[in-house]
Amino acid sequence: MASTSVETPNGAAAISRRNRSEPSDATTTTTTTTTTTSISTSTTSTDKHGRTTPRKYRHVAAVHSKTRPSCLSHDSQTSPSFLGFRNLMVIVLVVGNLRLMIENIQKARLIPPCITNSTLLSPLRCSLTLPQYGVLICIRCHDYKRQDIIIGALLYFLIPCHLFAAYLIELAAAKQAVGSRRRIKDHRTGPSEADRKAFKRTWVLVAWAHGINITLALAITTLVVYSSIFHPLIGTLTQMHAVVVWLKTASYAFTNRDLRHAYLHPVKGEDVPELYATCPYPQNITIGNLVYFWWAPTLVYQPVYPRTESIRWLFVLKRLGEVFCLSVFIWVATAQYATPVLVNSLDKVASLDIPSILERLMKLSTISLVIWLAGFFALFQSFLNALAEILRFGDRSFYDDWWNSESLGAYWRTWNKPVYTYFKRHIYMPMVGRGWSQSAASFSVFFMSAILHEILVGVPTHNIIGVAFLGMLLQLPLIAITAPLEKMKMGHGGKVIGNAIFWVSFTIFGQPFAALMYFYAWQAKYGSVSKSMAKL
Repeated sequence: MASTSVETPNGAAAISRRNRSEPSDATTTTTTTTTTTSISTSTTSTDKHGRTTPRKYRHVAAVHSKTRPSCLSHDSQTSPSFLGFRNLMVIVLVVGNLRLMIENIQKARLIPPCITNSTLLSPLRCSLTLPQYGVLICIRCHDYKRQDIIIGALLYFLIPCHLFAAYLIELAAAKQAVGSRRRIKDHRTGPSEADRKAFKRTWVLVAWAHGINITLALAITTLVVYSSIFHPLIGTLTQMHAVVVWLKTASYAFTNRDLRHAYLHPVKGEDVPELYATCPYPQNITIGNLVYFWWAPTLVYQPVYPRTESIRWLFVLKRLGEVFCLSVFIWVATAQYATPVLVNSLDKVASLDIPSILERLMKLSTISLVIWLAGFFALFQSFLNALAEILRFGDRSFYDDWWNSESLGAYWRTWNKPVYTYFKRHIYMPMVGRGWSQSAASFSVFFMSAILHEILVGVPTHNIIGVAFLGMLLQLPLIAITAPLEKMKMGHGGKVIGNAIFWVSFTIFGQPFAALMYFYAWQAKYGSVSKSMAKL
C-alpha cells in the first residue's frame, strides 16, 4: 500500500504510516477510529519518538460527542457542589453588614466630646451627647442601679444552696438505705412490717423534701428578679443561673432515687451502667462529687463521668479569649445596630403598620442572626469547652451540625444537646416507659420548655406576655409539618425544603419577632412608649 506522507498533512501522514504497517482490514479500521477520536479530542499528536506536535485540523474536533444533561437538571448523573453559592451567601452577608456599618459611621460624623474628655463628663451627659453623633456605645453610660448588682450578687451565691440542700436530703436517705439493707441481710425472712412502713414513710419524706427544695430553688429567684431587679441583662443572667441549678438539682434527686432503689431492690436485667462501678451508691453521696457536678458542663447527674488525662491550659486560654472577643462583639452589635432598629420599630408596632413591621423584622433578622450565631459559638464551643477542659470533662458533644437540620425536630435534637439529653432522660423516656404515647411525652417536653423560655425572657423584662411560651408550643406543629420532608424519596429536594423552612422560621418569624415584641412591651411599660402614652 503506497504512502503519501510527503504530500499530505501531518495528521493524514500519521494515518498513512499506521495503515502501511497494519496486518488486516479490521485492525486498520480500529486504528483509524482510534486515531480519529484522538484528532477529535486533542489538538496535538505524538510521533514514534514520543515528541508532541500540533495537529493541522484544529477546527474539526467533535466537541459534541455524546448526549449529556445540563448540570442542574434532575436527570444529571452527578450532583453538583454548591460550595460557591455558600461562599457567595457569606460574601453577601458580610457586605450587607459592612454597608450598615459604613452607614452607621457616616451618621456619626464627628468624635463626640464625651469620648475625648470622658473623665470630665458625667455618665448622664455622655448618654445624652452620644446619640447626637450616632455613637451608641459607651461603657460609662449604664442605666442599671446599684441595687440590681447587689441583689444579683446575693442571688448568685444563694442559688447553689438548694443544690447543697439536695445533698443533705440524699445524705439522710443514703444512711436510711444502708440501714435498711443491713436489716434485710440480717433477717433472712425479709423485712418486718414495721420496717416496711418506716421505709415507705422515709421514702415519701425524701420525695417531699426534694420537691419543696426544687420548687423554692426556682420560685424564690423568679419572684426576686421580677420584683427587685430592674436591669434586663442582670435579671436574665440571674434567672438563667437559677434555671440551670434548678435543673441540676432535679437531676440529682431523680438519679439518686433510682440508684437508691437499685441498691435496695435490684431488678434482674436492669443493672446500673458499668461506668458507675468505680463509684457505686451510696459512695457517690459526697461533697466532692456534688461540687464536680455543680460545675460540670452538663445538666444530667452521673456518679461518674468520662475524664481526660490532663488539662491543656493553652487550649483554655484560647477558648476564654474567644469568649471575651465574642462578648465584646455581641455588645457592640447590640448597642450600635440592633437597638436602633428596635427603637425605630416602636411607632410601627404601636400603629400596627403591618408592611413596615415586616420590613423591620427583615432588617432586624440579619443582625439578630449574627448576634445569635456569635452567642452560640461563645457559649457552646468556647465557654463550655474551656470549662470542660479545666474539669477534664470528657464528653464534649454539646451540639451537632444543627445548621444542616432538615426539619425543626432535627434542629431541637442537635443545637443544644445538654438540654435535649436532660429532657429526654428525665421527662420523655420515663413517660414512655410508663405507657404514655410518644406524642404525649413530646408535648410534655415542649410544654415544660415553653414555661422555662417564658421565665427566662418574660421575668427579667417584667413582661410575661406569653410570646416565648407560644413560640415553643408552636414548634410542635412545625415539627409535624417538616418531619415527613426528611423521609421524602425525591433526592435532596425534601431535605432542602425542610432546611429552608427551618431557617425562615428561625431567622425571620422566630427570634426577631420575639425580640421586637418584648422590646416593645418593655418600652410600653418603662420607656419611650409609656411616656408618649402618658402624654395622651
